[in-house]
Amino acid sequence: MALQTLAKIAPKSITIRNWPESERPREKLLERGPQALSDAELVALLLGSGTKGRSAVDLARSLLAEFGSLREMLAADRQRWEGKVGIGPARYAALMASIEIARRHLKEPLRTTSALTAPDPTRRFLLAQLRDRHYEVFCCLFLDNRHRLLAFEEIFRGTIDGASVHPREVVRQTLLHNAASVIVAHNHPSGSIEPSEADEGVTRRLRQALALVDVRLLDHLIVGDGKCFSFSEHGLL
Repeated sequence: MALQTLAKIAPKSITIRNWPESERPREKLLERGPQALSDAELVALLLGSGTKGRSAVDLARSLLAEFGSLREMLAADRQRWEGKVGIGPARYAALMASIEIARRHLKEPLRTTSALTAPDPTRRFLLAQLRDRHYEVFCCLFLDNRHRLLAFEEIFRGTIDGASVHPREVVRQTLLHNAASVIVAHNHPSGSIEPSEADEGVTRRLRQALALVDVRLLDHLIVGDGKCFSFSEHGLL
């Protein structure tokens, strides 16, 4: 019997266990790979189960509709999750853990590959870290003498339109990590990647401060909505 027919007969009693195996998210993933699943099916696997009268897939679909998209849902702060039916601390924690796993996965190649010879992994990592922040964050990638990642640190946080950057703190953290070079980055919550005069001024001061301790500033990246602006590529370093 087709799933649609089953749903018409007993819409409130159907659970995922009653679905044909080819339609169950877990079985579909194991047979065809995760790329075969819809956003709702992937979220359903993280949720684990539904609520009374609703399958995990139904719950996932309602959450995606309420937030507007998968990206909006996963970028939402905890306050926006409060009171959501079927979402308690455990399920919220599982969703947030999945995001952090993805971010850490993107960071791994930076530990073994030069940031200069393979800039795309660096940009993907920074986009995953910063593009959905609702406030400005200034961060540093501290690199060894082969330009491989030693550490990633969020140094300053600001409001929706700015963060105060103190070069001496960047220098202090650079010496703490014994870094040979540094890439700095910050996001623009507006989504624009155009550098401001303040951004250019901070870049000059950072380059000068780091040069005093024989450390090179390799680049300053501005993260916007799906794009990055490189000071180095535009001749501003």
